[in-house]
Amino acid sequence: MNVALLASGKGSNVENILCYFRNHSKIKIALVGSNNPKSGALIYANNYSVPTLEFSKKELETTTILLSTLNNHDIDLIVLAGFLLKIPESFIDSFKGKIVNIHPSLLPKYGGKGMYGDHIHKTVLSNNEKTTGITFHYVNENYDEGKIIAQFPVFLEENETLSSLKGKISQLEWSKYPFIIERLCNE
Repeated sequence: MNVALLASGKGSNVENILCYFRNHSKIKIALVGSNNPKSGALIYANNYSVPTLEFSKKELETTTILLSTLNNHDIDLIVLAGFLLKIPESFIDSFKGKIVNIHPSLLPKYGGKGMYGDHIHKTVLSNNEKTTGITFHYVNENYDEGKIIAQFPVFLEENETLSSLKGKISQLEWSKYPFIIERLCNE
C-alpha cells in the first residue's frame, strides 16, 4: 500500500509516521506534500528519502497537479497530518473514502472551520471540560464532519494548562496515528 502524507506545519506527526513505516513490509510512505514550502514535513521527508511535492492553495483547488502526482505514485491512502487547507470536493471525489484526517478533539465537539490547534485546546480549557482527545475521520466536503474511524480520549487535570494539554494530545497522536494507518491499509 502506498500512502501520501499532506502537512502544512512543523511536521512532527509526519516525522513520527515516516519513522514508524520506514522498513514496513507492506506499507510505504510514497509521497509527502505541503502547501507550505517551509514546512518541516518536507525536511523530514527528504531525511527519509521520500519524494516531496510543494503546491499552492490554487493548485490544490484546481487539483490537476496534485492528482496527477498522487496517481503517478499509485497512492492508495492520503493521510492529513496537520494539513490546514480544506480539501476541494473534486479532490475528495477522486479519492472517496481514502482521505483520513486527525482532529485534536472528540468530534463533533470543537470541530469545524477555524477549529484547529491551540484554538481548540484553549476552548476546551475555558469550557472546563473533563475529557478531550483525538478523532480520526474520513474527509468529506465539510470540515470535520466525515465518518469517524476512531476516537481516543484524554482526561484533563484540575490544573491543566495549554502546554500540558498540548503535550497529552501530541503523545496520543504519535502513539495512535501509525496504528490507524496500519489498520486502514489492512482492511
